[in-house]
Amino acid sequence: MAKESVDALCHKAQQAIAEGDNEGAQLLYKQALGMRPDNPDAHYGMATTCFLLGQFPLAAYHFQEVTRHDPTRAGAYINLGAVYNRLEQFDDAIPALRKGISLDKNRAEGYYNLGLVYRRKGQSDLAIQAYREATRINPRMADAHFNIANIYLEKGQFGLAIAHYRQALEIRPTWEKALRGLEQAEASQEQIHEETLAHKPASDPAQMLAHTPKPASTPDQHRLIDPMVHGEQLRTLHRVTVDCESQGRNFAQVLEKEVEPAVKELDKSLKKLEAAITSMRALEDTLQTSMDRVRLIGEQLMKS
Repeated sequence: MAKESVDALCHKAQQAIAEGDNEGAQLLYKQALGMRPDNPDAHYGMATTCFLLGQFPLAAYHFQEVTRHDPTRAGAYINLGAVYNRLEQFDDAIPALRKGISLDKNRAEGYYNLGLVYRRKGQSDLAIQAYREATRINPRMADAHFNIANIYLEKGQFGLAIAHYRQALEIRPTWEKALRGLEQAEASQEQIHEETLAHKPASDPAQMLAHTPKPASTPDQHRLIDPMVHGEQLRTLHRVTVDCESQGRNFAQVLEKEVEPAVKELDKSLKKLEAAITSMRALEDTLQTSMDRVRLIGEQLMKS
């Protein structure tokens, strides 16, 4: 009976949350916890109402209670990490989020919150990596694309910033912050282009007439790279190289953690299939021999 009463209270509390009555929901969860202090669902609901009401220390406490009574609940660890993030307890947030991700690797919000923590700690490369994992799991997570774009904007990697602002706007076309960010990144890129052209030495018309340009398909191996002339190309090359390295690491990670185990599992399955087919063929031969004997005996019987 007690369990049914707790379940009924939790159900009413969920309805109250859906109707926007967070205070009423919190009172119902308090009643449920008074009856069953070890009920993880009641603690989870209480933590949710505390978070919605801005009571972050209490929310952290109740999410901790959920993980204590139900250590396999990934969402509780991820939400605990998000609460720690709000409380600026970043060193506590990271292990909570990593625990949640280890329990469920397909939780995009876990990687997203991990990106938030790393960015607040000033570890921008780790933040980008976490946000990329979030967008890999959920390509429609506009906030992750937006935050990646903001980091690239701060780094002065305007081409990459523009690309991610545009991805965010494909998902949320009227997002004002993303529109302003895209405008700023495009303006900064254009400014660099103009500054590069302004510092480029003017060409001598006499020299232009005296020399026939080489075909574009024939590269000049002795050409000197001048940072004043080729600065934008060098910066672009650096940015693209860094991005390629990051993508390469992501590729290698997926290959190691997902593809290779799947191939090994497939290899085991194929071996089992091959063994089953061999057994089936042996039984087929035995069955055929028995059928031949039956037919032979039947023919002999008809002749006698």
